[in-house]
Amino acid sequence: MHDPSSSLPDTFARWRVILLLAAAELLVLGLWFSASAVVPALERDWGITGGQASWLTMAVQLGFVGGALLSALFNLADVWPARAVFACGALAGAVLTAAIPLLRLGFHATVVVRLVIGATLALVYPVGMKIMATWTKEDRGLGLGVLVGALTVGSAAPHLLRAVGGVGAWRPVLYLAAALAAVGAVLGGAVGSLGPYRSAAPRFRWRLMGHAVTVRPMRLANLGYLGHMWELYAMWTWIPAFLAARYATAGWPERSAPVAAFAVIAAGGLGSVAAGYVADRWGRTRTTIASMVTSGACALGIGFLPQGWSVAITAVALLWGFAIVADSAQFSSAVSELAEPEYMGTMLTTQTAMGFLVTLGSIRLVPAIVAHGDWRWAFGMLAVGPAVGSWAMWRLKQSPDAARLANGRG
Repeated sequence: MHDPSSSLPDTFARWRVILLLAAAELLVLGLWFSASAVVPALERDWGITGGQASWLTMAVQLGFVGGALLSALFNLADVWPARAVFACGALAGAVLTAAIPLLRLGFHATVVVRLVIGATLALVYPVGMKIMATWTKEDRGLGLGVLVGALTVGSAAPHLLRAVGGVGAWRPVLYLAAALAAVGAVLGGAVGSLGPYRSAAPRFRWRLMGHAVTVRPMRLANLGYLGHMWELYAMWTWIPAFLAARYATAGWPERSAPVAAFAVIAAGGLGSVAAGYVADRWGRTRTTIASMVTSGACALGIGFLPQGWSVAITAVALLWGFAIVADSAQFSSAVSELAEPEYMGTMLTTQTAMGFLVTLGSIRLVPAIVAHGDWRWAFGMLAVGPAVGSWAMWRLKQSPDAARLANGRG
């Protein structure tokens, strides 16, 4: 009799695919903050305010939500090979990013292009998650953590490119980010075949989206995710400006701010992998609560540190960067475990859409509060998200549904 397990790849072969896929995600996701990383130069060249500059990130968020919903509605990753969808989305994003400096687009045209770039990234990140899920089973939390870690380091990369290419020049940063994304498109197209744990994907169903808030365990898991997202992208967007302001006060070189911003955001890559490993063994609710309590404390405290304490500010920022995204993959894992198989895809898409829509509010509020107050209250208000999220995950931990998480570990 044929043993089905004999056709499964060995651990080395599986993780080779997962790590190469993660490398492709890392290269492509630099597009997300490629414009945000060079905001100081764009403000100078275009004469825009911090509030206007926030649209360079918010446009990507909106485009991503729309792209994710349309992709799910038409089941693009099932109609077409997943690796082809990944490669096409990445390549389109690369071309559009290069077009901004090449065509010398202004602010308003760039916002529109960034909206479309967000839609192309919806063909990369969620599809990459889908591919990765077909290569993992018992270690899915770790696999998701590796992929989110790659997204995190990729999101940080433009800040490093800015430091290497010259802090005052924004066009080289966009060209470099586009070139790296093109390489990621080729790599993802080469290694992104579906794995042995694939299954028929149910169609996206609009009428089931309401289950995300009406079914209690789903509501709690999604509330945890929304609290996490309220904090995450606002911090990633504005921590570079905060560090630049503090370092300027301390007389540190201008180049130190983008280098530090890269390190702070990229630290979340280590946090994601570590949390993925821990969550599969300690439980998703405990792991997410620990992560949110830590990040929320950093959000509350960092703005109150004296402006001259640059070393202490950097240390807290690094801890914040490590903790703030560590829990991200575990919310997706929790929803995949709580949802019924016939609407798991719909629930994951709904969770993603709600989360990225929430980020619009916090990204826009930070510069508004800074303009009328200071960084203490701008970052302090972000702590509301992890506080609400921790409460929701604690309630989920107390419920019988927690037994469905992380192989019974909650």
